[in-house]
Amino acid sequence: MGPPPPWRGLDGTIAHRGGAARIAPPKPRGTAPRLPYACCVRRREARFDVGSLVHHRLFDYRGVVVDVDPSFQGRDAWYEQVARSRPPRDAPWYHVLPHDAAHTTYVAERNLEPDPSGQPIRHPLLAHFFDDFEEGRYLRKGPVN
Repeated sequence: MGPPPPWRGLDGTIAHRGGAARIAPPKPRGTAPRLPYACCVRRREARFDVGSLVHHRLFDYRGVVVDVDPSFQGRDAWYEQVARSRPPRDAPWYHVLPHDAAHTTYVAERNLEPDPSGQPIRHPLLAHFFDDFEEGRYLRKGPVN
C-alpha cells in the first residue's frame, strides 16, 4: 500500500504525509468580474434557493430556480445587451426554468418574487433537476453534481 492520496484544504493547501504545500487558486473563467474569495467579502444571502417557485416581475412568467450564483457570472457583452434595467451585478442571480417554455433564463434577484400560486410548472428539463414536487416547491432526492 502506498501513501494516502493528498487532499486539498479550504485555504488552498495540499496536505499529505510530509507537510503541506501552498498552491495557487484557480483562475476565474470568462470575462465577467469575479468577487474575491468568500473570506474577503461580506456575503449576501440569496432570497430564493434551488427548487423555489418564482415569478418574474417585469416579464410576468412563473418558473423554478435550478441554480443560484452569488453575483452576476455572465459576460459583460450579455449584460450590456440583455440586462437593460441594469440590475446589480453584486447581488444574487438565478438560473430559472420558465413555465410552458423550453429555454432557461438568467435573472437578477431584484426581478423575482415568490410565486403565490404554489402550482407545478411544465418544462422539458424539469426531470433533469428534480425528483419530486411537494408543498409548492421542487425537491431533489439524489446527489447533485
